[in-house]
Amino acid sequence: MRYSPDAIRTIALVGHAGCGKTSLVEALLHQGGAIHAPGSVERGTTVCDFDPLERKYQHSLNSAVVHLDYRDTRVYLLDTPGYPDFCGLSISALPAVETAAVVINAQTGIEMTTLRMMAWAQERKLCRMLIVNGIDGEKVDLPALLAQIQQTFGTGCLPINLPAQNGRQVVDCFFNPAGDADFLSVAAAHNALIDQVIEIDPALMELYLEQGEAISPEQLHEPFERALREGHLVPICFTSAANGAGVAELLDLFVRLLPNPLEGNPPLFYRDAGERRQVVRAEPVADKHVLAHAFKIVMDPYIGKMAVFRIHQGTVRRDSQLYIGDGRQPFKVAHLMLLQGKEHVEVTQAGPGDICATAKVDEIGFDAVLHDAPEDGDIHLTPLDFPTSIYGLAIEPARRGNEQRLWEVLQKLSAEDPCLRIEHPVGTNETVVRGLGELHLRLMLERLSDHYKLEVVTRPPKIAYRETIGGGAEGHHRHKKQTGGAGQFGEVMLRVEPLPRGAGFEFVDAVKGGAIPGQFMPAVEKGIQQVIESGPLAGFPMQDVRVTVFDGKSHSVDSKEVAFVAAGRKAFVDAVLKAQPILLEPIVGIEVTTPEAAMGDIIGDLSAKRGQVHGTRAAAGNAVVVSGQVPLSELNDYQSRLNAIAGGHGSYSIQFSHYDPVPPAQQERMASQHKKQGDGTAP
Repeated sequence: MRYSPDAIRTIALVGHAGCGKTSLVEALLHQGGAIHAPGSVERGTTVCDFDPLERKYQHSLNSAVVHLDYRDTRVYLLDTPGYPDFCGLSISALPAVETAAVVINAQTGIEMTTLRMMAWAQERKLCRMLIVNGIDGEKVDLPALLAQIQQTFGTGCLPINLPAQNGRQVVDCFFNPAGDADFLSVAAAHNALIDQVIEIDPALMELYLEQGEAISPEQLHEPFERALREGHLVPICFTSAANGAGVAELLDLFVRLLPNPLEGNPPLFYRDAGERRQVVRAEPVADKHVLAHAFKIVMDPYIGKMAVFRIHQGTVRRDSQLYIGDGRQPFKVAHLMLLQGKEHVEVTQAGPGDICATAKVDEIGFDAVLHDAPEDGDIHLTPLDFPTSIYGLAIEPARRGNEQRLWEVLQKLSAEDPCLRIEHPVGTNETVVRGLGELHLRLMLERLSDHYKLEVVTRPPKIAYRETIGGGAEGHHRHKKQTGGAGQFGEVMLRVEPLPRGAGFEFVDAVKGGAIPGQFMPAVEKGIQQVIESGPLAGFPMQDVRVTVFDGKSHSVDSKEVAFVAAGRKAFVDAVLKAQPILLEPIVGIEVTTPEAAMGDIIGDLSAKRGQVHGTRAAAGNAVVVSGQVPLSELNDYQSRLNAIAGGHGSYSIQFSHYDPVPPAQQERMASQHKKQGDGTAP
């Protein structure tokens, strides 16, 4: 059955690992009649956690798409991983939905991923709601948790239902505010919701305040949706996936209150218009041109590469033709499928709001825009802001001759995960896989071994140092070569200046009077780029430098591109070595979860690693979270060190923060080593 856009809801369940997202999806599927009985994470029988590694670790490691039909409405649910190492797969699900439902474990409260997903969803202008799951757990303090939520995320976070009978059921605070709750007054919660919603509708507020007229839920629908869109209201629901409390009410809220594709904030499409971006508003109308976005790639062993996409505009039919981005050749949609976990249901067509998949189209990559009009090839979706993948492993096959196969498999794995990057750094003969943490890469290695039967050898990679300059300077080089025939001549004068940290590289052509003919300026920049890729101080890429070429000389016969490449390169090296060259190292934000008894030792160990501790906070089960920053070079094999200090009960996560100068003694040592290697005197 095909549903119109106003009868579709799309919701991503996001939150920290262990908050019960997958179990909640099972309960919702069962409540909606999509499955006969809820599956179990512990027994490996859930619809969403079908990957062997997910069953082994009893945690979601991939995002999964399911759907159910309830009260003449199609509800798409995206179950996402909660481990920080796999947050890229959670973030990538956000452009596919109108609503981000952030799930909080009632026992453990607000955790790191809770904070991050609330922020990422707000940045993408999604409607947000909070689901407190596990309300029937032991020693839960729901009043304290509600206060913590409002303190952390604002007073616009209001309960739309409340637990009752010690977490065995919930009572409605919006449509039918009657009954007694375990805490708070249902009437007071109802009035708080009404007050929050009517704040954004002056006419309705006047009717409510001055005339004292009761406001019906039907009158509140439009301002309620607007309050969600503007982030003025974040409703809080209470549930227990274990005993079913609040599950029926939650599904009812999905259908009655959450925005459909016509009501949610529009996706952030734009059209390239020279130096400007022109906003493109996708209209969820079936007879418009197709606009869809591929937010997930799956390398299926049976049907090949599968792209999962959300249709934002138009209708996609089986056997229709679609273009990929600015590609000139369309592809035929031979398979059009709805997903139910690992199950694929073939359909003949899908429209605005639908989440579906197509297979055996190798050209589709993550974040691709699909369309059916050649003139829409310049339409893009605003890129997602993913965490920087800084944790790395150098990797090579255990058997010689498997290099090409390893590279192909790594490309498949990185196609599925936007935060798994494959590098082959300039100047090193190693393949480096970078991810968001130790667990991220450990499971990647398990996939190589278990799924692809490929044994590899790993070692710590060289740290991704960078080079920059601390001041300004000028450089000059005249390249002159005479070999009997036509010679080579090029002379370049340039100036270097530091840019703010993270600004990158800027090239400025300030040559006047044709001192360097225009056709040779790309060659000058090419020579400079060669140094940018492998800096003169220690051989690492350069960043945060502006280069201004202001003068030079040429020869009418002997000037050639190769001459200006050499002159630009050597003039740039000359300037950089005069401009207080600086070696930068990556600094990562770190959060260490440890038993409270080991907190002092953890803080001392981080300080010994040149780290800075910014604070601590309480966590569940007499644990604390120590947060701070530390150089990445100090974290080699840190998990082993943490296990020794915390008795095997510690864990940590890192996220790239910024680059800072390395200590002077270390810079001098690394520069000296690079110089010896350049001279051929190093071992």
